[in-house]
Amino acid sequence: MKNFKSHFQFGKEQKSGIFFLLLLIVIFQAIYYLVSNGVFTSKNNSLLHNKELQVVIDSLKNQSVKKNTYKMYPFNPNYITDYKGYKLGMSIKEIDRLHLYRETGKYVNSIEEFKKVTNVSDSLLKAISPYFKFPDWKASKFGKKITVANKSSKNINYTVKDINNATAIDLQVVSGIGEKISSRIVKFRDRLGGFVVNEQLQDVYGLDKEVLNRLLKQFKVISKPVISKININEASAYEISKLVYIKYDVAKAIVAYREENGRFTSFNDLVNIEGFTVNKIDRIKLYLSID
Repeated sequence: MKNFKSHFQFGKEQKSGIFFLLLLIVIFQAIYYLVSNGVFTSKNNSLLHNKELQVVIDSLKNQSVKKNTYKMYPFNPNYITDYKGYKLGMSIKEIDRLHLYRETGKYVNSIEEFKKVTNVSDSLLKAISPYFKFPDWKASKFGKKITVANKSSKNINYTVKDINNATAIDLQVVSGIGEKISSRIVKFRDRLGGFVVNEQLQDVYGLDKEVLNRLLKQFKVISKPVISKININEASAYEISKLVYIKYDVAKAIVAYREENGRFTSFNDLVNIEGFTVNKIDRIKLYLSID
């Protein structure tokens, strides 16, 4: 029995060797496990994944650029709308400068004048100016604007349409009427409940006489709206102020005048009201009664 035990008894050095061997086995097993599970290759895989992801992103960017590329055709820069200006790369201020200039009844007649009016950058001007198509009028060598008369234009017969049924886009067929002016005409018409007479178009802000004359060749008041007239001898200041042409302080003055002087007997009495717009009395009285 003693001999049997002696075969399994180890010295101190032997025990250390066995322990070291077992430790190596454990270490190799751990390394094998980590390698087989891709721990040491995860960084490389991550880099590869990132590269593949970047390729996809770049591809999507290229597709987006192609999709958003605005294909340009020759156009008259005088009629650049907010949307077109945005697509061309103009800022809001640059677009507004052009619209304000056009609202004065003036036209841009050269690339240099467009630059001066809008103050666009040289790089943008270089990109879009080749597509400018100016109208018949051009700047002369001496800087004066000349108009090429179209003899046949006076003989053009337009089919007159009802301005009370026209959309903002319909109105833009008239030379000099762009997105802003057409929108103002429609909004003013809606506030009135419809135009009663053509002269009311004179009250649209920014619509100059020359453009108005061109507009009236193609659009006129044909179907008149039904109006509920306001009796200025009975109505309150608030009710009178509902009329587009009369502000609340003027409406109060009308009521005060009525209370002090009695009932109105003529629309001409309104000229005595402080702040009343005398030059529009013919249009204002379309909405009033003195019964």
